[in-house]
Amino acid sequence: MDSDKVKQLVEEAIAANPALFLIDWKISPDDKISILVDGDEGLPIEEIVRISRFIENNLDREECDFVLEVSSPGVGTPLVLPRQYKKNIGRTLEATLNDETKLEGEIVAADEEGVTLWWETREPKALGKGKVTVEKEEKVNYTEIKKAIIKVTF
Repeated sequence: MDSDKVKQLVEEAIAANPALFLIDWKISPDDKISILVDGDEGLPIEEIVRISRFIENNLDREECDFVLEVSSPGVGTPLVLPRQYKKNIGRTLEATLNDETKLEGEIVAADEEGVTLWWETREPKALGKGKVTVEKEEKVNYTEIKKAIIKVTF
């Protein structure tokens, strides 16, 4: 399997729709091509079919028999690109940092360097007994994040 050709076809197929972006792709030793794509507004099934057909129609099965899988990230799939954080503004993120600290909060902003989370927590009062609810906001650089997933609530 010519990985350069496959990479070029994947990039061409995705470039046809500026709202889409490539998360990952790979070719296994047994010639299974796996492509993971996402979109700023989600990934319609029509786009999965279009990408799949474009790639399949431009590869020769006589030359190399292959399996092709085009999919979008599922629930619980870790975020890897800044664009994924941006599309999830307003949703709850569970992040494990490199030092194993865990953060959970609403994504209120995201740029090319990091993500800003907001959450409420209960902390002891400065004076006297009891606790008070306080709002926290923290920007975390992507380089500090070991794993981040969107928390799905029903």
